[in-house]
Amino acid sequence: MRCTPEARAAALRDIDDRNLRRRRTPAEDGRVNFCSNDYLGLARDPAVAAAMAEAAQRHGAGSGASHLVSGHGAEHEMLEQELAEFTGRARALVFSTGYMANLGVLAAFAGRTDLLLADELNHASLIDAARLVRSPRNHWYAHGDAAAARALLDAHAASSATADAAAEAGAFIVTDGVFSMDGDLAPLPELAAAAQAHQAWLVVDDAHGLGVVGATGRGCCEHFGLDARAVPVLIGTFGKALGTFGAFVAGDDDVIELLIQRARTYIYTTALPPPVAAATRRALRIVREEPWRREALQDRIAQFRDGAARRGLAVMPSSTPIQPLVLGSETAALTASHRLAEAGYRVTAIRPPTVPAGTARLRITLSAAHTPQQVEGLLASLEAAVS
Repeated sequence: MRCTPEARAAALRDIDDRNLRRRRTPAEDGRVNFCSNDYLGLARDPAVAAAMAEAAQRHGAGSGASHLVSGHGAEHEMLEQELAEFTGRARALVFSTGYMANLGVLAAFAGRTDLLLADELNHASLIDAARLVRSPRNHWYAHGDAAAARALLDAHAASSATADAAAEAGAFIVTDGVFSMDGDLAPLPELAAAAQAHQAWLVVDDAHGLGVVGATGRGCCEHFGLDARAVPVLIGTFGKALGTFGAFVAGDDDVIELLIQRARTYIYTTALPPPVAAATRRALRIVREEPWRREALQDRIAQFRDGAARRGLAVMPSSTPIQPLVLGSETAALTASHRLAEAGYRVTAIRPPTVPAGTARLRITLSAAHTPQQVEGLLASLEAAVS
């Protein structure tokens, strides 16, 4: 695009013509929010807010520097230890955002001669991370197709058997744990078996699974019974079920130490504010000590799915708080979202390029903070909005 007012205006007209313009609206508008990732209701929990306020009094508002200069403090250290214990890994490393964690992991470990296999519906941060590696051996396998991923690994192994660099080349399978727009789970046991058969890395971004999935909320690895050997790199975020902000990577000693030495998105950015780390520690404690939140969330998910089925609303198959209703066109999704807003419910229309063309949708997300009455009200309004 040329740097002219005319070119910018034309680009915006094109976005408008395709019904793809994104708009921000204040969250505090009185509507019941059914599109937040605050799955356990911790973003506004008084105990989490109090932990942040108390830490701000002790440590100030910001960290003041990167972790490797002077920004790494006691709250970060304790949070990393608690995250390692929670995920069953030797160590954890706190990043400022989930996007930076994903970029940092692949940039630190994957090289331009390595094979990189990624699910086609991975989060944008994993897609961008793969692009930054710039390996000619990047491949996108069909969503959730572990057999396709294994076939690509088999082919790579066969073609590399006689190559001079065979001993040096590595392979990576990169996937979401819970897919953020569909709400389904990756086939992690099959992917882990394929990775182990070829001494490949399995990198799992469990942003939408941690705190929610698994008997004790420890995520998709707990759900499938996978340990650190099966999933050597586990990524999680704080801005979903934990209700705060930031991210982490968990793994063995060498994984974390290599990230400290190589991950540019860790080395060259200001450390997470200590009050946010303190709030996250409190949220993590709540996840461990208050299982009723996951139970309430599961009740709301079951209530919503049962009610949707009774009303003939064809939501996608999902056992997670993410319950998408695909409407197809951008116009249909926007119209339904506007009708719900008029009825007092916030449900954002999700359109390409966030989702594939022809699959514009309402991405309904449920929370332990929702009441049964709110879910019933949404269902009634949803039926009217898409009719």
